[in-house]
Amino acid sequence: MKTAGGNPGPYRPLKAGLLVLCGLGLLHVSLFTDLCLRYVKEGMRPLLIASGAVLLLLGVASAVLDRGEGAGEHHHDRGEGTGGHHHGHSGVPRVSWLLLLPALSLLLYAPPALGAYTAARQPAKAVVHDSAFDPLPRTSPLPMTLSDFTSRVRQDRGQAVKGRTVRMTGFVTPGHGGSWDLTRIILNCCAADAQSVKVRIHGGPALPADTWVTVTGTWHPGGTLGTGSAAVALDARTVTKVPRPANGYQDALPLG
Repeated sequence: MKTAGGNPGPYRPLKAGLLVLCGLGLLHVSLFTDLCLRYVKEGMRPLLIASGAVLLLLGVASAVLDRGEGAGEHHHDRGEGTGGHHHGHSGVPRVSWLLLLPALSLLLYAPPALGAYTAARQPAKAVVHDSAFDPLPRTSPLPMTLSDFTSRVRQDRGQAVKGRTVRMTGFVTPGHGGSWDLTRIILNCCAADAQSVKVRIHGGPALPADTWVTVTGTWHPGGTLGTGSAAVALDARTVTKVPRPANGYQDALPLG
């Protein structure tokens, strides 16, 4: 609302401030840092940058226009005297204040990336291979993604992974009985549709949750290899700590 003297009420600057704050928050996580990759795929980054720029420009434009309008109304009120009554409609809807905390969070404390906490509370993603399997390279250890290993274990009737030493990279999700899961979280769009791919690891050191590692080993026998009864598991020979990839939401081949 507007005061009797014609000066703009406190809500207009706050509306502009909310727009500017939201715009700065988006630009902070998408343009000036890589924090947005904790929540969305790399392909969404240009859209976040554009959205942040638009919100910032809207906030600045709103502040400039409101300042000019307030100065004009003040001049008009002085000409009319003090007897007039003015009724503004510039109050901020209460729901708008819900934008304040996320914007401040992006600027001051960005939530961590999805990891073991999320993976431990959801079933493993169903991996389906719809075409014939190609022969595996003779490389040893053989670099594989977790999805490829899972589909080979449960669908490859040729049992190509039997006896092969493979190498995969992911993060640690603690399990039960001394075992743990090598895990990758995959996004289709953003963190809201995250799904995890897991390979149970037998042996190796007990490492803290969310530690990124590269594991080499062989298929851990369980069930019938090449069928849905086969255990998606590995007997670890080596476990090496590695840095988290720049974009950990891809089930990529291990580096090196």
